[in-house]
Amino acid sequence: MVFSYDKLFEFTKSILTAIGCPDAGAQEAASVLLSADLRGIDSHGVARLIGYVRLYEKGRINPNPKLSITYETPSTAVMDGDAALGLISGPEAMRLALKKAQEVGSGWVAVKNSNHFGIAGYHTMMALDQDCIGIAMTNASPLVAPTFSKERLLGTNPISVAIPSGDEPPFVLDMATTTAANGKLEILQRKNLSAPIGWVQDQDGNPITNANGVKEGGALLPLGGDREHGSHKGYGLGAVVDILSAVLSGANYGPWAPPFVAFLDPVDDPVGQGLGHFFGAMRIDGFRPAEEFKTHMDNWLRRFRNADTVTGQDQVLVPGDPEREMERDRRENGIPLLEPVARDLQSLADKYEIAFS
Repeated sequence: MVFSYDKLFEFTKSILTAIGCPDAGAQEAASVLLSADLRGIDSHGVARLIGYVRLYEKGRINPNPKLSITYETPSTAVMDGDAALGLISGPEAMRLALKKAQEVGSGWVAVKNSNHFGIAGYHTMMALDQDCIGIAMTNASPLVAPTFSKERLLGTNPISVAIPSGDEPPFVLDMATTTAANGKLEILQRKNLSAPIGWVQDQDGNPITNANGVKEGGALLPLGGDREHGSHKGYGLGAVVDILSAVLSGANYGPWAPPFVAFLDPVDDPVGQGLGHFFGAMRIDGFRPAEEFKTHMDNWLRRFRNADTVTGQDQVLVPGDPEREMERDRRENGIPLLEPVARDLQSLADKYEIAFS
């Protein structure tokens, strides 16, 4: 099933308005959510809408939050999200980081008391047209076992960095610190497919291919999959994200992070407030003239894109290239939805009496 961007945007906005989001907040949240579908990150797009509604119905999301600053210096701040959708608190925190960067060279904002914030890349790309380098990360549902652990202590904890360029398309890294994000497992579940080895372990720590393995007591694996393939490095990256996003902000961290997934309940002994994010913005001209940097960034990008390729490959890709091409295609030809996702959206349409199909 294929839907136009405009149709999915208006539907998403209507659902968010129906649960109490003000018009401006619903519009921004829908933009964040649909940016994932446009860029081919289907695990974090409208497929997540029913999950946000579920959290709202459980009283875990405040659709009309009062965001506030609880600590601040000229270059740093902590934002209290007031249980907001991360789709709303995230962009606002990034705007604050960019404002501070314009004023003093760099800006760093940690967020507590928030929820899932969509794709990290949406937030970092906000920096591109301000000649800033953007950084974003967030902790997430505790579904990941550190190397050698049977316990789930970390989230998929993504990192994104967006770097502007001149004539070349920009560098946009957006990656989980696990071998695969949980949303990719959910896609496999909907398609009734197995997971590759290195994605999941069972409750005893054995590698498995069961896409439902995490739901059945297992865990996602850090980037690398196992110690021999560098999972300790993925574990280390995920730990850094957890500390900067949550320990630093005053949010819940590690196994105390409130889950987005339906099969886990929040713990009874929280150590902080909600979920945590971390945003950074650095002005390029804090290091060298922006145009000079972008000329050299173009040179860097061209050199990598024009590298000699292995047999069967057309081009070496720079982070952000596949997503940019996907967005071009989907704006023109529409966004495909799996049938289970379309059914979820139809169920929301029926519940809130909003037209969908």
